[in-house]
Amino acid sequence: MRSSKISDNHRFGRTLLTAALLTFGIWVIMALVSVSAAPDESFHRRLLHLDASRLTAALYIYVLLAAGLWYNRHRDAAAAGAPSSVSADEDRYRNIIETMEEGYFEIDLKGKLTFVNDAFARMVGRTPSQMRGLRTRDYTSTDTATRMQHTLNTIYLTGESQRLGSFDVFRPDGDRLALEISVSQVKSAPGRVVGFRGIARDVTANLKVAREKQRLETQLQQARKMEAIGTLASGIAHDFNNIMMGILGNTSLMISKIDPDHPHFEKLKNIEKYVENGSELTQQLLGFARGGKYNVKPTSLRELVEESAQMFGRTKKEIRIHKAHLKETLPVAADRGQIEQVLLNLFVNAWQAMPGGGDIYLLTEDVELDAGYQAPYEVVPGPYVKLSIMDTGVGMDRATRKRIFEPFFTTKEMGRGTGLGLASAYGIVKNHGGYINVYSEKGRGTTFNIYLPACDHTRPEEDGATRRVYTGSETILLVDDEDITMDVGQELLEELGYKVLTARNGRDALDIYRRRKDRIDMVILDMVMPGMGGGATYDELKKLNPEVKVLLASGYSISGEAAKILERGCNAFIQKPFNMKQLSEKIRKVLDAVETPC
Repeated sequence: MRSSKISDNHRFGRTLLTAALLTFGIWVIMALVSVSAAPDESFHRRLLHLDASRLTAALYIYVLLAAGLWYNRHRDAAAAGAPSSVSADEDRYRNIIETMEEGYFEIDLKGKLTFVNDAFARMVGRTPSQMRGLRTRDYTSTDTATRMQHTLNTIYLTGESQRLGSFDVFRPDGDRLALEISVSQVKSAPGRVVGFRGIARDVTANLKVAREKQRLETQLQQARKMEAIGTLASGIAHDFNNIMMGILGNTSLMISKIDPDHPHFEKLKNIEKYVENGSELTQQLLGFARGGKYNVKPTSLRELVEESAQMFGRTKKEIRIHKAHLKETLPVAADRGQIEQVLLNLFVNAWQAMPGGGDIYLLTEDVELDAGYQAPYEVVPGPYVKLSIMDTGVGMDRATRKRIFEPFFTTKEMGRGTGLGLASAYGIVKNHGGYINVYSEKGRGTTFNIYLPACDHTRPEEDGATRRVYTGSETILLVDDEDITMDVGQELLEELGYKVLTARNGRDALDIYRRRKDRIDMVILDMVMPGMGGGATYDELKKLNPEVKVLLASGYSISGEAAKILERGCNAFIQKPFNMKQLSEKIRKVLDAVETPC
């Protein structure tokens, strides 16, 4: 700062000296002019003559010369220093661009890159020199290049900056990045648009997080929707089972009272068969509603899959089933009948996806799942057995995959499918504490993956003796709020030889049992009743008699509330609708058991 001040003083002194010399020269010239005009005058006397007017004129000339010279010197110095200042600003600007984390680029009106900083070059996987001259389509997708061209046209016409939220970049190493860019005009000094400049930011990680969040939210919404639909399906199945209970019970009573040679005997047997078929439909609804697990025992999943695949393969010769990857695994706690239903539904689904024939590949293996697997579902960490069923069929699009487990959803034409097969498979697997998912692409086949919890214990198979009707003479308290079930249930029990007491609700049942508990040998208790439900009634019965024998009956499945009641010591469960044989077996199993077989 001090050096600059001294330099300015030196320049000012030189300016004053120069002005003085020029003024003296003019003074001399004026003296010569005066001598020329008056020859009798002496040059020296005229030169040294100092009158007021000449001195005033000289002073004015001196001031004007000094001011002019100082202005010219200062202007020249400023002009000489200007290029250095501009150069410093350019260097500072260039340094900021080169060191910033965001990518920076410039494009001319032909769409070619004219400048990129190192950050942008690294994003694209090239060097700055390799980037110069490239067009957008040289390092992006066709869709992105089209959107970029449209954006540049908009900026050129409107002058407004634009932002592209998803600018896909394909790197030479095969990676794909998502950039967020903001673009604006570049103008020349006269204000003419000569190109465009942009700032780019790598948002690949952010987009992955956002997409994962969206995927989890979609799965959570789907799970909640399935829960709601499952509750609805379960209620429908319960009411339907109660109605069929009346039909099946009355049919069983009529069959028991007529001779097999009677002309109506076969028709009654057909009615009984049709009702049982209807019951299978409600079992699928209950299966979807995370129910339908009735007879659970340790099961070899490999053997069960092999048997089901062999049976299915006999009827569908055009399908080739590959079982080479079926490995021996840990046993799973499963209801064989329900898992067979799941397998059959998946096999049928695969067959229908391959109208011209094809291949089904089966795989079983032991896997370990942690708490984060299959989020957002609540997964119990531990060992599982995985079953994969892969087909080479037509596959599914995304819209179909999203709805594939919904009840009554089907891609088949009217009358060719109920839309309950995969829905019930979903519910049965979930009720077994497992998980099911699907992967499919249009034209590339479908893969269903099922995960069932592994168990490490075994249990002997039940005796498969032929069913027959068992009679008795004990006293049974029948508790049910439904008129249909109460009427037909009482008749069935009396037909089997039992003495029957009835109660329409839980409180009436407790009053009757309190008065006659010494005479009542067993209670058949409905689970769902208004006021005091089956669970609360059972708990009060246990308080009155810890040894009370109770057969729980319901149009719902054994899962949920029924399973909790059984865990508290209830002796057995029977699913509505039931016929006389099924009821007689359950009653004798409870009455004749030494210990309660819960």
